Amino acid sequence: MHNFIPPERFFPYLTWTDIDQLPDKANTVLVQPVGAIEQHGPHLPLVVDSAIGLGVLGEALTQLSPDIPAYVLPPLHYGKSNEHRRFPGTISLSARTLLDTLMEIGDSLYAAGFRKLILMNSHGGQPQIMEIAATDLHARYEDFWLFPIFTWRVTQEHKRLLSEQEVQQAMHAGDAETSLMLALLPEQVRMTQAVTEYPPQQPGRLGCKGPLTFSWLTHDISASGVVGDATAASREKGEAILAVLATGWCELIEEVYHFQNC
Repeated sequence: MHNFIPPERFFPYLTWTDIDQLPDKANTVLVQPVGAIEQHGPHLPLVVDSAIGLGVLGEALTQLSPDIPAYVLPPLHYGKSNEHRRFPGTISLSARTLLDTLMEIGDSLYAAGFRKLILMNSHGGQPQIMEIAATDLHARYEDFWLFPIFTWRVTQEHKRLLSEQEVQQAMHAGDAETSLMLALLPEQVRMTQAVTEYPPQQPGRLGCKGPLTFSWLTHDISASGVVGDATAASREKGEAILAVLATGWCELIEEVYHFQNC
């Protein structure tokens, strides 16, 4: 059940007495991975976001000092994915359902004595929900510190492995995600069906990605479900991306462990 996560770091493998006897619950770092079950083009499985989050986190935890108490909660594989609703196989929660789920998980963890929780989000359609949950839980319990972090934003180093067009325009199932899946779950990647598709360019400053955007659904900007160049992907590139993201996450968990109340 622990998948990519080292078993000694998997929260559900603890007993209630293990948790009751943790020596420093207030500084123990818990990580809630949040992914999605949604289309990722004709070449990638629905589980991409969840697999990437767990793969990166598992690699990060192998680098983490055993002296730092950190545990991974059961992943939330479903997310808010209604932008992909025209593509069969996508399963989406409403924003309210996902927010309520995160809030109730937070309530339970706080009641058990934990005070540090990372919301590790791997799906680009729901970072705002992570941020609202983090703020609302901290407002509810002012000594509860939450860290809503997007999986890909702990470092920018991986971008040097991608083309400029990919960095500027790609968002979904392109080079980066496909390469990382070739490193994590190569048997689930169908490179013979990989395609390249970028969104149409709008006049002026409005775009699908960037500071000035508009309300789009995936079928508005892509017929294949891919937004990027999946054909450029390679396992070697994926292993390099995995390495830099894992290092970034290891460092982040250490920072959260040492974080002091403001």
